[in-house]
Amino acid sequence: MVYADLLLDAICVVSAEGRFVSVSAACERIFGYAPEEMVGMRMLDLVHEEDRERTRAAAERVMRGGIETHFENRYRRKDGGIAHIMWTARWSQADGVRIGVARDVTALKQAQQRQAAVYAISEAAHLSADLTDLAARIHTIISTLMPAENFAVALHDVDRDELSYLYHVDERDVDERAAPGTPPPMSADTLCGQVIRHGRELLLPARNESPAPGTASEAPDGNGAHSWLGVPLKSADRTIGALVVKSYDDSQSYDEEDRDLLQFVSIQVAQAIVRKRLFQRLEYMARYDGLTGLANREAFHERLRAALAPPGTPPKRLAVLYLDLDGFKHINDTYGHALGDTLLELAGRRLRHGVRDASLVARLGGDEFAVLLENLRAPAEAERVAAALRHALRQPFDVSGQRLQVGVSIGVAISRQDGNSAEDLLRRADQAMYAEKRAPRTAPDTDAD
Repeated sequence: MVYADLLLDAICVVSAEGRFVSVSAACERIFGYAPEEMVGMRMLDLVHEEDRERTRAAAERVMRGGIETHFENRYRRKDGGIAHIMWTARWSQADGVRIGVARDVTALKQAQQRQAAVYAISEAAHLSADLTDLAARIHTIISTLMPAENFAVALHDVDRDELSYLYHVDERDVDERAAPGTPPPMSADTLCGQVIRHGRELLLPARNESPAPGTASEAPDGNGAHSWLGVPLKSADRTIGALVVKSYDDSQSYDEEDRDLLQFVSIQVAQAIVRKRLFQRLEYMARYDGLTGLANREAFHERLRAALAPPGTPPKRLAVLYLDLDGFKHINDTYGHALGDTLLELAGRRLRHGVRDASLVARLGGDEFAVLLENLRAPAEAERVAAALRHALRQPFDVSGQRLQVGVSIGVAISRQDGNSAEDLLRRADQAMYAEKRAPRTAPDTDAD
């Protein structure tokens, strides 16, 4: 082994029983054990648990006279870390041993994992249904890079100056009174709050280790963790949140290498969150009215068409209510558009409160609204809802110190009775609404417009 000790790759000689007979000096750099420590150890005892079966199968192939080249598996180093090894091995019939050359490809594997993680996080931003789903996908991705059984994503709401957990998975409940999975309260004084407030990573080392420069002492959200690591999520020179991992296992501690890795990933995570927020905002703007928060015309038409033709089931009876506020133009011209907008917001709230949660309320534009009532038991049910909404909207509104009153005209169209398409029902409801607006009133409302 004199000349073999000069090689960067390690040379190992293993007996037929699977024990190291001799190893070169490079083994200490790769596996962390001195050569004299490794001699006599069972090779499979060092192999990662998940790789043992296929490593055993490869060893049997070699012992039957085969030659293994570029065989990759993982070993546990003496310090608990993982070493990725590429092997070339053959059997020496004369000596009755396996001779293998081990190349440490850990750095290459880590680079590949990081690249794969960056791609996966970018893809998750497109595939996830919402921010919580995105955080769950990120949790899965980071778990491929480091131990992350206990993982959290925290965000900072700049407008409200509030800190909260978007995603929180912890094997220990902070508050036994809280529902399972409920994130603990967070403030600027917690470890996570410190990461966000100062915009820099924090590492809480294992309790049996001395704190290194840049590490933190125990704080409320450490929750008795053996080791804690948090890094900021930054976008455009602003900290928008934090990523947190922690370990309760005495055999698992986070170190500077883990900190650097999580910090690298955090750049992609922050970009993914910003993109997802922007996409959700654009999606919201495409489907909801910016003033009232109600569905807009496009979303209403889409829901109505889907309700008229549910896949695999016969169409159910439904109703469309078309509403127009009487006297709104007079109020808008008299008191100004700002007060008129507030009145529309309040009217939208009364409409939402006046129907079942399953019903859809939309603002079609101006002072025109629509309501979709599904699963009607009888046509008369739609008329009862319309009567209740007339009563609710004709009650006075208190707007910025002004007591205002409007009227409302409502047209009703019933499926199968007044039409079978979305266009037919909306047209018939609109016609019925204008017919009501032109009809004489027993108690006149504010000037009809």
